[in-house]
Amino acid sequence: MTALRTEPLSEKVGAKILDVDVDRLRTDPDLPSAVASALDEAGVLLLPALYADDETLVEFCRRLGTLINFSHLPPATEEVMEISFDPSNPNREYLRSNEFWHIDGLLDEIAPKSSILTARITSAEGGETEFASTYHAYDELTDEEKERFADLRVVHTFEAVQRLTYPDPTPEQLEEWASRTVREHPLVWEHDSGRRSLVLGATASHIVGMDLDEGKALLTQLRERITGPGKVCRHSWTEGDTVFWDNTGLMHRVCEFDHDKPRVMHRITVAGEEKIK
Repeated sequence: MTALRTEPLSEKVGAKILDVDVDRLRTDPDLPSAVASALDEAGVLLLPALYADDETLVEFCRRLGTLINFSHLPPATEEVMEISFDPSNPNREYLRSNEFWHIDGLLDEIAPKSSILTARITSAEGGETEFASTYHAYDELTDEEKERFADLRVVHTFEAVQRLTYPDPTPEQLEEWASRTVREHPLVWEHDSGRRSLVLGATASHIVGMDLDEGKALLTQLRERITGPGKVCRHSWTEGDTVFWDNTGLMHRVCEFDHDKPRVMHRITVAGEEKIK
């Protein structure tokens, strides 16, 4: 297998790849498997100042798995989603929720396997992206907690995350939120690989069969433990950076920035292969 030169991004999660450029993305036939292996181990991979165009990244990512189609959103490349607060972006109303810790796609039948984000225009201040491992979070539970959490199930809703941004919603917003899919997931995901991770994030509404306040307190406590001191990898973007992350074993969020100033990110998403169980 092709070797990659890396250095750690933080104590718990993340690695910087030091020896990959656009030409290698295009020509090295063994690179996708090497990247996939490194991603399994590190959770987050940074390719600094890669300056790869969308077409090159899409072609490379197709070799990692099936890509999700975003043809209803700009830009023109259907496998690329533009994340920006430009008034022309039809998805901008919901992007504020990205500032809260989340796992992508928990309201879908199968959550995405991995995401790839490239910085096209960066913020002068703020706009960093943070990552925290839900694999490590499970591993650090006590034996008593692992036994206690094994059978807990959590309800995830679109309303739960949107209320964090819009605490006083209009009737129209409530109606639209209620039209979205509701999903119930186990708190502990037993992956096909044999690893276990916690399934949390801003979409988590309540724990099935548990007092509402008690359940919310537990979800908050676990989130704070996952994202506590020394457990978060924070990336400050430079134009041209590309970051890959394992969406099945990490939570992430964007740090606050001025939404009235340009910040444009392009995202490619590799479809998931297993249901949360």
